[in-house]
Amino acid sequence: MSPTPITVARGDGIGPEIMDATLRVLEASGAELDIEEISIGESMYAKGFTAGIAPEALDSLRRTKVFLKAPITTPQGGGFKSLNVTIRKTFGMYANIRPCVSYSPFVATKHPVMDVVIVRENEEDLYAGIEHQQTDEVVQCLKLISRPGCERISRYAFEYARAHDRKKVTAFTKDNIMKMTDGLFHKVFDEVAAEYPDLENEHWIVDIGAAKMADTPEAFDIIVLPNLYGDILSDVAAQIAGSVGLAGSANIGSHVSMFEAIHGSAPRRAGQNLANPSGLMLGAVQMLVHIGQGDAATKMHNAWLSTIEDGIHTYDVFEEGSSTQKVGTKEFADAIIERVGKTPQTLPPVSYRSGETISVKVTERAPATKTQLGIDVFVHWTHGTPDQLAALLLPHATEGLPLNMVSNRGQKVWPDGAPETLTTDHWRCRFLAPAGVTTTSLEVIDLQRRLAEAGLEPIKTEGLFAFDGEPGFTKGQGQ
Repeated sequence: MSPTPITVARGDGIGPEIMDATLRVLEASGAELDIEEISIGESMYAKGFTAGIAPEALDSLRRTKVFLKAPITTPQGGGFKSLNVTIRKTFGMYANIRPCVSYSPFVATKHPVMDVVIVRENEEDLYAGIEHQQTDEVVQCLKLISRPGCERISRYAFEYARAHDRKKVTAFTKDNIMKMTDGLFHKVFDEVAAEYPDLENEHWIVDIGAAKMADTPEAFDIIVLPNLYGDILSDVAAQIAGSVGLAGSANIGSHVSMFEAIHGSAPRRAGQNLANPSGLMLGAVQMLVHIGQGDAATKMHNAWLSTIEDGIHTYDVFEEGSSTQKVGTKEFADAIIERVGKTPQTLPPVSYRSGETISVKVTERAPATKTQLGIDVFVHWTHGTPDQLAALLLPHATEGLPLNMVSNRGQKVWPDGAPETLTTDHWRCRFLAPAGVTTTSLEVIDLQRRLAEAGLEPIKTEGLFAFDGEPGFTKGQGQ
C-alpha cells in the first residue's frame, strides 16, 4: 500500500501534545501516511487571517483531501471567524459523525450499554449564519433547510448503518412546530428510509427524543438530526456516555474530510502533559477507516480499548477503584503502543473493513410549477394597536391583493386578535390573493411602493408562492 497523503495541524493549547501522542500511535498501528503539516489557529489569527488559516494551507487540504486537526483557540471579538465553520463550509463537509460509546465499568457512566452514533447535518439550518436586526426590538436568524441537504445526510446515515452493521436509524426533528423546515427533513428522511427495507427507521420529536436519549440511550442506534439539534445533542450524548474528552468526530465532505476531537484547546492545561488525547485518537481511527486503512484502524482502536480496560487513565477519567494507574499524555500513548496487536477482553473488540467507502447520491428532481399568491410585508411600526395598523394598510390593498392578516412575532393580531398578546415594533402584514387567483411580481412591487409612500416602508418581504398548486407557506399561530 502506498502512503495516503493527509494534512495535519497541531493546533493550540493542548493541541500539539495530543497530536504528537496521536501520530505516535498511528505509526505504531501500521498506518501508511504521507503527512503535510500546516499551521492554523492563534499564530494565523495574529498574522491577520481572520479565519485562522492561510490560503496555502487550504491548498494543502485540496491536495490531500484528508485533514487531521487538533483543537485551536479562536480569539474573542475583533471579527475573528470559527475555523471549523470556515473549513466545513468551504469544502462542503455536510456530515458530522460522532460515535458516543460507554466503556463501563472502566469509565464511569450511568449508561453502561450505550453505543449511539450521532449523524448531524453540518452546513444548513440556523448555522447558515444569516442574521439581521430589523427593528429596535427584533432580530432574526434565518433557518434554511434544503431538500438536497436533507437527502444527502439521511442517505449517509443509512449507508453508514449498512457499512457498520447497525440496525436502526432514527430522525429527530421539531416538525410539529416548524412544519415546513423540519417538516421537509422528516419527509425526505421517510422517502430515503423506504429505500433501505433491511434497516429499521423511526422518527421522534426532538424534545422528547432528547429526553429519551438522555434517559435510555440504548433505545437508539444511529440518530440523524438537523444542524442545531445535532450540535447540542452530540455533546450531550458524548458526556452521558462517559466524557466529552473521549469522543472523536468526523466531518465528511464530497471533496475534503476533517477528523478531530470534539473538545476545545483547553489552554490552561497546555504544556503540562495532562491532556487526554483519546478524542483525537478516536477521530484518527475514523480517518483510517475513511481512507481505507481498516487494518490499522482495528489495531489502533483495539489497543486503545485494551489500555482503557487495563485501567490506565488520564486524570480526567481516573477514578479510585476502577482505574489502576494515572498517567500523562505521553505515558498514555506509550501504554497504547505497548498494546498494539492486543484485543480487549471485557469491552467489545472492533473490526473495520479495509477499503470501506461511503458515497451518497442526491436525486435529481424536475422543478415544480411556481406561481405567486401574495406577499408578506414586514414593517417597523410603533404608533398604536393592531387595528390602527390595519386601518393604515387597508387603503393600499386591492381586490387582487387584499389584506389577509397582521401578525406579531408569528401570532395573528388582526383580525380578531387577543388584547393580551404582547406586541413589539415588528409586524408581518400578509396580502394574499383570493382562492384560485394568482398575482404577479409587478403587482407586489406596486403594493410595496404604495406602502412606502404612505410611510410604511417595508423592512423585509417574503413572497407567498404555490409549488405545483400547493401553498409554500404556513398560516402562522392564531389562524
